[in-house]
Amino acid sequence: MDCRPMHIRDPIHGAIEITADERALVDSPQYQRLRNVKQLGFADLAFPGATHTRYAHGLGAMAVATRVFDALAPKLELASADRERFRQTLRLSVLFHDLGHAPLSHATERIMPKAAELRVPEWAQSDRRRAPGRQADHEDYTLKLVLDSGLAAELQQRGVEPSHVASLLCGRPPPGGNPFRSGARDLLPILRQIVSGELDADRMDYLQRDSFFTGVNYGKFDLDWLVQNLEAVERDGRVHLALQHRAVFAFEDFLLSRYHMFLSVYFHYASVGYEVLLQRYCDTSSGEYQLPADVDEYLQHDDVTLLAALRASKNPWARRIVRRNGYRLLVELGPSLDGDATAQLEEQHARLEEAGIDSFTTLSRGILSTYGREATLYVRSPRGEVPIAEYTPLYERYAEAANLARLYAPPERFDEARRVLGV
Repeated sequence: MDCRPMHIRDPIHGAIEITADERALVDSPQYQRLRNVKQLGFADLAFPGATHTRYAHGLGAMAVATRVFDALAPKLELASADRERFRQTLRLSVLFHDLGHAPLSHATERIMPKAAELRVPEWAQSDRRRAPGRQADHEDYTLKLVLDSGLAAELQQRGVEPSHVASLLCGRPPPGGNPFRSGARDLLPILRQIVSGELDADRMDYLQRDSFFTGVNYGKFDLDWLVQNLEAVERDGRVHLALQHRAVFAFEDFLLSRYHMFLSVYFHYASVGYEVLLQRYCDTSSGEYQLPADVDEYLQHDDVTLLAALRASKNPWARRIVRRNGYRLLVELGPSLDGDATAQLEEQHARLEEAGIDSFTTLSRGILSTYGREATLYVRSPRGEVPIAEYTPLYERYAEAANLARLYAPPERFDEARRVLGV
């Protein structure tokens, strides 16, 4: 067997190195499915280059996570065995963080089964995710694929405990104790923050990647400076991610990049409108296309299988999607909304309905910062170590949601709809 590392050429991060064992995991059917799941769903209808996949994003995010860990490791003073184990587990957790994503977009999550049918272990679910009757989402499928599919056996065969990978994905220790303790310190918080947090590897890859493939400049930020200025802060034996105060302006730019990408790309009116058509297909096709609870069967579902189902369907919403005959944007309000603005949109929607013109409204709502709802990102400054929310008012500003409210009408009656509303 060839044990030499392999290099994968990536347009964002250059040559990404993976070991022979990691290559076997990348070659698994669980990860290979992501070759046929586009990162941005319907966005390529507006941005023709946006056909990049979650397969490439997972590799890129893993590369960023590795850079982050290697920058932090000398400051963590870990024993050699802990350092290598934490590093490997982190790499695989970030590589696999999108395993469960459904075809095309989040819109198809509405046809996922009940979460209870997946039987994800309770320890891996937060209190919020234990709500009775809750519908499954991509995070449930990700955890199930890591813990209870052929991938789990592949991980164990290569000396990696699946529950440790899942622990970083969900932020909770598995039964039997916390595997991310090193001496008297708990490193689960900081490792989890690299997987999912205010300054995580996921966002640091997808902003650059999505910016590159859509052809917009808004997602660019100073990744090098952020990584060079990462620190660790210990609170009551728990280690958290921190940033040197001199790099806070780069973090603010990172927040602005997310904000502009939400408004220009992630909330683009074309992809948002087509997601509603897909929702209507799911709601009116009498179960014509379903996502199974069995994860081995789930592996057969990707963008290709969904598009094949849409092409074969006689459902009117499926036909609109296939023929790219989407509803057209009639009115847009935002990104700052108040009650009067949304009431105005609903009033216009009602007027179209009275005129016999089908229409729909959408509200795209993006939370740019968690503002303390997840593990705290600290700033190390001359006045001590303080939470980021206390250090920069810009962070608090972006704790508020970015909102875009829209009204759409069918293209064949678009001019009539404009006359009804006088727009």
